[in-house]
Amino acid sequence: MKVAMLAPIAWRTPPRHYGPWELVTSLLTEALVARGIDVTLFATRDSITAARLDGVVPAGYEEDPGIDAKIWEYAHLAHLFERADRFDLIHNQADFPAHAFSRLVATPMVTTIHGFSSPRILPMYKPFEDRVHYVAISEADRHPALRYAATIHHGIRLDEFPFEADGGEDLLFFGRMHPDKGAAEAIHVARATGRRLNLYGIIQDQGYFDREVAPFLDGHIVYHGPVGGPERLRALGKAQVLLHLINFDEPFGLSVVEAMACGTPVIAIDRGSMAELIVDGETGVLVDSVGAAITALGQVEAINRAACRARVAAHFSVEAMADRYIELYRRILGQ
Repeated sequence: MKVAMLAPIAWRTPPRHYGPWELVTSLLTEALVARGIDVTLFATRDSITAARLDGVVPAGYEEDPGIDAKIWEYAHLAHLFERADRFDLIHNQADFPAHAFSRLVATPMVTTIHGFSSPRILPMYKPFEDRVHYVAISEADRHPALRYAATIHHGIRLDEFPFEADGGEDLLFFGRMHPDKGAAEAIHVARATGRRLNLYGIIQDQGYFDREVAPFLDGHIVYHGPVGGPERLRALGKAQVLLHLINFDEPFGLSVVEAMACGTPVIAIDRGSMAELIVDGETGVLVDSVGAAITALGQVEAINRAACRARVAAHFSVEAMADRYIELYRRILGQ
């Protein structure tokens, strides 16, 4: 089976720190290669993979200001689709623009929808149902008007996340500095309880950061910026709890799964996919408000950190994700 894996080009695949779509693309690509699938990864030319790497985009447009996103995205798509007949299947991880090419080639296509951001994008999905097989990343993110081939949760490499049996005493926020992700709500919890809070993530909305985060930074509320590698793992594992007080219906939450893999329970607003990731009272606490999150801090001490990791091992491993995609590929190809 020959698969063309189409990665987004905002960041390198895998990303150096932030880049959830690129991260999932990399995780799946490497797992498929390990299972003997012949994969060509179409990504930025600085990407790293055990698959065959092909591409025309020098670097991610979020990393290199000289890269024009629109121009290079079309070059990226054209480069793959000109070679479509070399593959049994195209797996699109790069959103809806690829659908415009789907009727111009005979090769079947799978699109992983990394988040159905708005009903406004439906015109680039609904008309292509006969050519593209859609995968939702959670049941919560399925759009009722769209036909799906499967729901496949993201998976992570569990062995890359060391288990921390004791954790720590600090609160943790891990995500973009953007109103959607709830950094301000996490700060409110920390200030109300006198707890130390460590915040990690890129600044995606500078105005929000300047208004809602920066004025409260002190010795107890600390912004560390985006992190990767060992520092990221320490952050995820050496906390008492991850505060995931989101203000939108999140389609998935990689940081939630990664924190639980390290043994760190999660207090999350019960929106979007959170109830699919967190077992309320066992691996975290689902709440409906910041006030309820403050109360929930008293509950997390009783949560068994080993149960958090076991939840990830059972349901969110990269192996399980890869196996489900291979099953889907074979069903599409009639194998």
